[in-house]
Amino acid sequence: MIIKNGKIITWETPNQILEGYAIKISDGIISEIIPENEINPSEGEEIIDARSQYIMPGNICAHTHFYGAFSRGMGVVGKPPSGFPEILSQLWWRLDRAIYKNDITLSSEVCLIDAIRHGTTTLIDHHASPEFIEGSLDVIAETVINAGVRASLCYEVTDRCGQNGMMQGIEENVRFMNYLKQHPNNRLAALFGLHAGLTLSNETLAMCKEKAPADSGFHVHVAEHSIDEYESLQKYGMRVVDRLDKFGILNNKSILAHAVHIDAYEMELIKMRGSWVSHQPRSNMNNAVGVADVDSMLRLEIPVCLGNDGFSNSMWDEWKSAYLVHKLWHRDPRKMPADEIATMAIYNNGRLASQMFNNKLGIIEPGAEADLIFVEYKPYTDVTIGNLPWHIVFGFRESMITSTMVAGKFLMKDRELLTLDEDKIMAEAKTASKSVWQRYSNLEE
Repeated sequence: MIIKNGKIITWETPNQILEGYAIKISDGIISEIIPENEINPSEGEEIIDARSQYIMPGNICAHTHFYGAFSRGMGVVGKPPSGFPEILSQLWWRLDRAIYKNDITLSSEVCLIDAIRHGTTTLIDHHASPEFIEGSLDVIAETVINAGVRASLCYEVTDRCGQNGMMQGIEENVRFMNYLKQHPNNRLAALFGLHAGLTLSNETLAMCKEKAPADSGFHVHVAEHSIDEYESLQKYGMRVVDRLDKFGILNNKSILAHAVHIDAYEMELIKMRGSWVSHQPRSNMNNAVGVADVDSMLRLEIPVCLGNDGFSNSMWDEWKSAYLVHKLWHRDPRKMPADEIATMAIYNNGRLASQMFNNKLGIIEPGAEADLIFVEYKPYTDVTIGNLPWHIVFGFRESMITSTMVAGKFLMKDRELLTLDEDKIMAEAKTASKSVWQRYSNLEE
């Protein structure tokens, strides 16, 4: 395949915006970027006219929850939660118990439709379904393969579902990680999932470290709310990150989601271990938990990435939220300039995904995976290397994405989904969600 007549945003270091160049793709990999006047297609080579659209790497999401899709529009049982602990107990810890096997398939599918339509080609998921643990990651993996995207999966180990549920969670992580080692797939990856320090005993953390394959990275929520820190201090005499480090959870493959309430020493520990932090501004605002000190972490060269925590997979909405909330939180319009968001969402997300999938992602250059999106953006001011991040914040909209490609295969072309039957899936999901809502309402505390 040769893609021509587009404006190519490479997101290299330094970034380039190339006009008059074409992208050659072979076996799902970008083989060359050549001047258009040198195009000499060989037999069987398809020519794609980008019609002057911007061509850029697909978006990457560093932390999400497919299983939470059916929470959209659902009424929460009881009084409106007054804080994050009540949100957990009244919403999420009831909803995940109401999800069965078929619901996992459909909630994953609707999220992947949303991702493809919004140009998100790689997602790092964190799953929980206490009523269906064994084999749950296989169900999600099948939907990922059918949809055509890339995803890293894990199961959330927690003590809140009892000893048996905790052990099943460990076994599901280990089983799926070993399966991928024996049956590698360049569109699937795995981490070892942990819920959060406040629902994990010392014994459980030690067991997770012992059972996890030697080279495992962990995916865990960290200090999303201050209760995580205070409970850790009260029960164990140390802060969350210190405790996770004590049990060997921090390494250069581990993702620490949120990190809103960590202190300076915890930041130093994260930096020393080379762990990744994922920032989810829309979720943090929604749960009223505060805003992470992203500026300080980036200054320490902690690789902070951008996720969505189960919000819609429109990652440019996450850009816009990050750009605004830090200014409001600090009452300083200089906070969180758009180029810092690009550092998280483009460069750090790309490095994380490339490490996880063992190939070049989030960049357009020879040898990189052909995970691309076409954007019908018609600017009325100049777009330059310097101001591109601000154009994304103020001008780019997900509705402008016309085509999404992974590994050189179109998953959506000219706004038509090619791998998933959207109408059928949405109708089935609407029926299934009613049953989930009913089970959720009938559950005891």
